[in-house]
Amino acid sequence: MSWLVVWLYSSGMTRGAGSGLGLGGRLVGPVRSVWAKHDRDTEGWLPLWRHMEDSAAVAGLLFDRWLPAGVRGLIAGALPGGAEDARCLVVWLAAVHDIGKATPAFACQVESLANAMRDVGLEMRTERQFGPDRRIAPHALAGQLLLGEWLEGRCGWTGRESGQFAVVVGGHHGVPPEHGQIKALDDRAHLLRSRGPSRAVWRRVQDELLDACADEYGVGERLGAWRVVKLPQPVQVLLSAVVIVADWIASNPELFPYFPQDEQRTSSERVASAWRGLDLPGPWEALEPVGGVGELFADRFDLPAGAGVRPVQEAAVRVARGMAVPGLMVVEAPMGEGKTEAALAVAEVFAARSGAGGVLFALPKMATGNAMFPRLLDWLGHLPGQGDGDRSVLLAHSKAALNEEYAGLMRAGRREVVAVEVDAEVERWRPSREAGASAGLVAHAWLRGRKKALLSSFVAGTVDQLLFAGLKSRHLALRHLAVAGKVVVIDEAHAYDTYMSVYLDRVLSWLGSYGVPVVVLSATLPASRRRQLAEAYAGAGAGAAGFGEVGRASGYQLLTAVARGQVPVVESPAASARHVDVRVEQLDDDLVVLADRLTVELGGGGCVLVVRNTVRRVLETARVLRDRFGDESVTVAHSAFVDVDRAENDAGLLARFGPPGRSVGRPAGPHIVVASQVAEQSLDVDFDLLVTDLCPVDLLLQRMGRLHRHQRGPGQSDRPERLRTARCLVTGADWTSDVPAPVRGSVAVYGAYALLRSAAVLLPHLGGERPVRLPQDISPLVQGAYADGPVGPGEWSEAMGAAFERYQRHRADQAERAGVFRLGEVGRAGRPLTGWVAAGAGDADDTRAGRAQVRDSRESLEVVVVQRRADGVLVTLPWMGKDRHGNALGGLELPTDRVPSSRAARAAARCGLRLPMQFSYPEVMDRAIGELEELYVPEWQVKECHWLAGQLVLALDADCQTRLAGFRLRYSQSDGLEVTRD
Repeated sequence: MSWLVVWLYSSGMTRGAGSGLGLGGRLVGPVRSVWAKHDRDTEGWLPLWRHMEDSAAVAGLLFDRWLPAGVRGLIAGALPGGAEDARCLVVWLAAVHDIGKATPAFACQVESLANAMRDVGLEMRTERQFGPDRRIAPHALAGQLLLGEWLEGRCGWTGRESGQFAVVVGGHHGVPPEHGQIKALDDRAHLLRSRGPSRAVWRRVQDELLDACADEYGVGERLGAWRVVKLPQPVQVLLSAVVIVADWIASNPELFPYFPQDEQRTSSERVASAWRGLDLPGPWEALEPVGGVGELFADRFDLPAGAGVRPVQEAAVRVARGMAVPGLMVVEAPMGEGKTEAALAVAEVFAARSGAGGVLFALPKMATGNAMFPRLLDWLGHLPGQGDGDRSVLLAHSKAALNEEYAGLMRAGRREVVAVEVDAEVERWRPSREAGASAGLVAHAWLRGRKKALLSSFVAGTVDQLLFAGLKSRHLALRHLAVAGKVVVIDEAHAYDTYMSVYLDRVLSWLGSYGVPVVVLSATLPASRRRQLAEAYAGAGAGAAGFGEVGRASGYQLLTAVARGQVPVVESPAASARHVDVRVEQLDDDLVVLADRLTVELGGGGCVLVVRNTVRRVLETARVLRDRFGDESVTVAHSAFVDVDRAENDAGLLARFGPPGRSVGRPAGPHIVVASQVAEQSLDVDFDLLVTDLCPVDLLLQRMGRLHRHQRGPGQSDRPERLRTARCLVTGADWTSDVPAPVRGSVAVYGAYALLRSAAVLLPHLGGERPVRLPQDISPLVQGAYADGPVGPGEWSEAMGAAFERYQRHRADQAERAGVFRLGEVGRAGRPLTGWVAAGAGDADDTRAGRAQVRDSRESLEVVVVQRRADGVLVTLPWMGKDRHGNALGGLELPTDRVPSSRAARAAARCGLRLPMQFSYPEVMDRAIGELEELYVPEWQVKECHWLAGQLVLALDADCQTRLAGFRLRYSQSDGLEVTRD
């Protein structure tokens, strides 16, 4: 016999020695030689029965201590025995998930362990003898077939009955198998059990393991009742996800050491030690707030002195409390009405009633995610029960680690993690809370990485993270588990185009099937889109009762609430006292005309926001206005700044132009901010005068929300006298032609149809005599622009018709392309998840390529920008400030012959920049990548330099210029990136 077999029997690990010790006490003979894990470096290994025990125990702890009550309840609701059945099923499926490793196709991979199995009668070919056929039998798929056979042979189930349970085993590596894969393996039985006499030994071993699991985990007595169950597909998804998480934890050798080093401890000792080391924060257990809405808001939010609860906030909480079942709430209210606070208050009510264990706040962009994160933390700090243990939080986008607030939380809950995917790489785990770190909010290290991150309880991030739940991709079940246990808040719902909406609607349909509460926020939502969102969530078909009213409602502000099986509720809260009358005028698209007009308007001082639709127009405008007003009087803001500069720009705008009492240094003399669309969203800034390019009317209204946003003295008396009346000058179009002709850049961004309809509904206001009244006119303008009927003068009809045809083709194309990788609809109960993500997109991750899967955008290039000094040495950009310790970050050397200092590498990483659209065309991108890869530094491609490893580096010369792929690039701290043809 081999050394392993001798060890197995001489160590006393027989039925007698293991009696009463779980699976190990039930098994004897060849079954004990079957292996599950192996470390090639140490030759350590783990028997399959032990991994089964570990996985089952972890699953039980996850069910008891980690899964939100709502997720447990959803599983329990599908089973005749309720919560007891739910826990039993989760534990059993985790126990049997790796039964496919008890097959020749798997066991042959490690020759020493395979020989030990051969010595006790489990004959098998060598790995080479199997050849490519072995790939037909991945152990997850093999496990699905073995469990199905056992349920059918031992328990009399049909294939249809067993499939909905066995597919959980088949999908535990992230992709449920397809029918063709099942058929191919079914036709090659020798991959599951060797031919010849040993075939019976293999079958006996497989049955012994499955019999023992059924007895040990109390399933045998429940299978009769479960046979008639039709598991809803959402429940199958959740079961799959919990098994995946349990497997990943139980496969961590730092938590669950291999044999022979750890053969003496019992399973319970191993699990108790591992769970302490993992230190996984439990779910939020929300308490439903009692008392009045005013009291709730005073407790949760730092309201300005004298501020009361707004009508829409009070109505949102009241409607949430009045819903029979938490569901979808759409909140439409003007900019600055406190929709965010309303959403968090509603989330608290919904979570308490649904058993949600956290909140996901989804926003359009990284910048808005960064802005929301501290607000989310502040709200969490005011929740009751803060002393009840850690709560896991996450900033969910690709550059979260560069956010100082989030980085601080990561340092406070530090763990050393090398990998996040077990079975692909070994995950290393060193539990060690940083000295002095307090309990409370932690960025838990095990809950990081593209696949596990959203499992944190409280998440603020880009909407892509939510949309990925509608994308066929590996480990999609984990994303569904993450969102199924939360209240989901979707901000700026109007900002998502047809392509993104295809994914959003499908995600909403799955969220509705899970019973996930959702709050949708928008200032400017077309009525047709409101109805689409409600119907997607509720699963309502054409003509469903009440949804016609959802699409016809024209009040403003507006609350729409719906749950599955319930008639929608539509309510129009009273408007708050806040209102602004904005006089709108046309302005010729001529920079000299603009400069002359601003010279007049700013004669007595004042602050102006000029919004352009392209970065090129921003920079052209800034140059002309600087010549007229001076460099110090013009500020530029757009998306083509390196990350650190853009963050400082946003902070500077808030500091100077934010609300009274919070901002400092508001310019007394004339000052002009020339910005792109970055000024539309999530910046609480306030200007005396607005100049904007023509854009879709909902976005134009968003821009108007930055005009006279706050009261500055009685009757705005603190503003310059000429600017005490709110005025908006609309340019970016030729207003002299028979039909307004928007500039080419605007048409490229928004399309002619949306621009013409925007101009048409604004026509009655463009003379300046009939102001746009905010918020009263928001809904009429938006509904008019997005209605199906004609709008505008009759002489516009031909141009409008041609633009409409192009618009329709574009929408159809977007919908078709988005549908390629979109997840299917929720299938009927009892239908297995077989082929659930077939023909999918592979891995979904928060990279530029990943986000392009759920956004209608080309994959773009992102670079790290550094400077090359005259002596050839690479350094960080010289104007960077200091870190939290007061250490300078600018001008730090980045040696190419060794790993840079951590401070220098991190400083460089903070200077990430997305190159503009010119570099997204395939031939230009290929050329650019080729040129960028000439600056490849092998010494940076190591773990110790993770900030720079794998990054494309753009090196500017001493004058901050360079050439790339036929373009000249110039960068400055004041203007960002400017690109011209070489």
